[in-house]
Amino acid sequence: METKHHYISDEQGSIDDFMDINMSSHHHHRCVATSSEISIAMEVHKVVPPPPTSTLHKLKARLKETFFPDDPLRQFKGKSTRTKLILFFQYIFPILQWGPNYSFKLFKSDIIAGLTIASLAIPQGISYAKLASLPPIVGLYSSFVPPLVYAALGSSRHLAVGPVSIASLILGSMLRQEVNPSKDPILFLQLAFTSTFFAGLFQASLGILRLGFIIDFLSKATLIGFMAGAAIIVSLQQLKSLLGIVHFTKQMGLVPVLSSVFHNTHEWSWQTIIMGFCFLVLLLLARHVSIKKPRLFWVSAGAPLASVILSTVLIFAFKAQNHGISIIGKLEEGLNPPSWNMLHFQGHYLGLVMKTGLVTGIISLTEGIAVGRTFAALKDYQVDGNKEMMAIGLMNMVGSSTSCYVTTGAFSRSAVNHNAGAKTAFSNIVMSVTVMVTLLFLMPLFHYTPNVVLGAIIVTAVIGLIDVPAAYLIWKIDKFDFVVCLCAFFGVLFISVQGGLAIAVGISIFKILLQITRPKTVMLGNIPGTNIYRNLSHYKDAKEIPGFLILGIEAPVNFSNTTYLNERISRWIEECELEKEVKKQSDLQFVILDMSAVSAIDTSGISLIKDLKKTLEKRGLEIALVNPVGEVMEKLQRANKAQDFLGMDCLFLTVGEAVASLSFKMKRGASNNV
Repeated sequence: METKHHYISDEQGSIDDFMDINMSSHHHHRCVATSSEISIAMEVHKVVPPPPTSTLHKLKARLKETFFPDDPLRQFKGKSTRTKLILFFQYIFPILQWGPNYSFKLFKSDIIAGLTIASLAIPQGISYAKLASLPPIVGLYSSFVPPLVYAALGSSRHLAVGPVSIASLILGSMLRQEVNPSKDPILFLQLAFTSTFFAGLFQASLGILRLGFIIDFLSKATLIGFMAGAAIIVSLQQLKSLLGIVHFTKQMGLVPVLSSVFHNTHEWSWQTIIMGFCFLVLLLLARHVSIKKPRLFWVSAGAPLASVILSTVLIFAFKAQNHGISIIGKLEEGLNPPSWNMLHFQGHYLGLVMKTGLVTGIISLTEGIAVGRTFAALKDYQVDGNKEMMAIGLMNMVGSSTSCYVTTGAFSRSAVNHNAGAKTAFSNIVMSVTVMVTLLFLMPLFHYTPNVVLGAIIVTAVIGLIDVPAAYLIWKIDKFDFVVCLCAFFGVLFISVQGGLAIAVGISIFKILLQITRPKTVMLGNIPGTNIYRNLSHYKDAKEIPGFLILGIEAPVNFSNTTYLNERISRWIEECELEKEVKKQSDLQFVILDMSAVSAIDTSGISLIKDLKKTLEKRGLEIALVNPVGEVMEKLQRANKAQDFLGMDCLFLTVGEAVASLSFKMKRGASNNV
C-alpha cells in the first residue's frame, strides 16, 4: 500500500504536514502545538484507495474465485499444444496419470487390498440392496460396474466404491412412500434406477458447473447428527431380520419401528434370535479387535464374508429354513443386464424420482468426498472435489443403465482399502473383477444365506457412524452447532430421514443469516504502553480513552444489517455518554469505527455511514473510519466524489494514529478556547 509519512512533533513546537487523508484531494493540513501538548511522536500514514480496475475485471475475478478457486487451468500455462492435450486428458481421466508409471510392486499391494475389500463388498452389497427394498442381486451389480468407472475417473487412491447404508435407506424409504416393492417390484426397480440416474445427473452437474460449494451447507455438526440418527434407524430396521418378524412397518421413524416390533411379538423366532445374536457378537468382536489393533484390519474385513459362509453352511446342513429362519433364496447368475429401457422420465412418478435422486445424490456425494479427503489427508495428497463430483455422478449415470442403484465411496470399505495397503484406484478394479467372478460362477452358493446374518452385517457396519466423541467436542466448542447436531439427530429419529436432514440444514442456514443480519460490534480500548487497541470485554487490561468511543465492526456491512448497525451504534453512543456523565469524565467528542474486519460494503452500507455522520454532527460528535479495506475503500471514494460527505481528518490507517491525531485536535481546540 502506498504510504505518506506525517509527524506530530514536540521538537520545534509546530506541526507540519499533519494530515493528508482526504480521498478526493491530496493537500496538507498545518496546525500548531506546544511541546507540552504532545508528548509522543506519532507517525500518521495516508489511507489510499486500491488501484483502479474495470468492472469487467472485477466480475471476472469474482467469478473465478466463486467457480474456480483451485484454478484448474494453471497447469496449462506456458505449455505446448501437445502437452496441453495430454494434460487435458489426464485431468479428465486421472488413470492416465498413474497408469503409465504403474509397477508390479504397486500391483501386489493393490491386488491384496482389492481382494480384501471384495470380501467385505459382497456381503455388504447383498445386505444394502435388501435395506433399499431391492433384489439382493442388484447390490452385487452395483459393486461391479461403478468401481470400474470410478477407477478411470476418480482422483482418490483409497476410495472403495459401492452401495452405502444411508443412501440405501433413503432411497428405499422415499420410494416406498408411493410404491410397494412387494406388490409392484418391477415398477419399484424402475423408479430406483431412474432415481439413480437423476442422482448422478445432479452430482455430475455440480462438478461440471463448479457448484460444489452447495454441499458445504451440510456442516460437520449436521452430518454427525444426521449419520448417528440414520445409523440408529438402520439398526432398528434390522430387527425385522434379527427377530424373524414377517409383517414389519415400512415407516422409518423410531416410534413406528418400535411399535411394530412389540406388536408382533407372536412372530418372533427363537431360532432366528439365537443365530442373529451369536453372529452379531462375532462381528462386533471382530470390529473391536481391528479398532484396538489396526494391523489386524483383516479380521473385521473378512468377518462378514466368513459369517455368510458359516451361516450358509449351517442352514444347509440343518435345513434350518424349515424351522423359521428365512433365507435369501435363488439369485440370478450372470453380469449386469442393461436397464436404460427401464428409466422413466415422464409420468406420475417423475417428481418422486427427481426428489429421491436429489436427496440421495447430495448425501452420497457428501459422504464420498468426505471419505476421499480424509484418506488423502492421511497420505498427503490432494483430492479434487469437482473431479470427484463428476466421477461419482458419471459413475451413477452409467450405473443406472446397467442395473445399479446409488453408489459412492463407503467409509468402512475405504478404511479397509487403506489399511490393506492400497496404492492406487486399481484396487477398485480388482474388487470389481472379484465381484464379476462371483456373479458368473458363485451365485448358487448364496441360496441358503440367512437374512438374519445380513441384518447383523448391516448393524455392525452402521455402528461406526455414531460418533459420540465428535458430538461431545462440538458441545464443548459451539453450543449452537450442538443444537444443529441434535436437531438432525432427533429429526431423523422422530420425523423421517429426509425431514431430519431438512431441519438441520434449515437451522444451519438460519445460523448463517443470523450472523449476517446481526453482526458483532465491540468496544475497543488501548492496551497500556502500546498503540494496540483490543476488545474491552476480552482484554481486561485495555483502557478506554477519554473523549473517544472506539467501535469495531466484525462483519461485512450490507442491506441486511445496516438498520441493526445503526441502532446498535446509537445505543453504544447513548450508553457511553450516560456512563461518562455518571463518572463525571470528559465529554464524548469522537466516534471511531474500526473497519479492518469489514470485507465488503454495499450502497446501503455507504448510506449508513452518511446517516451516522449527519446524526453525530447534530450531537456535536465527529466520526472517523479506520482502515477500510480494498473494496470498501473504493466504494467510499466513489460515493465521496459524487456527494462529498467525507471531509478531512476522517480516515486513518490504524486506531492508534486516529486517537493520536484526534487527541491533538481536541487539545488544540481546548487551547484555542482558553
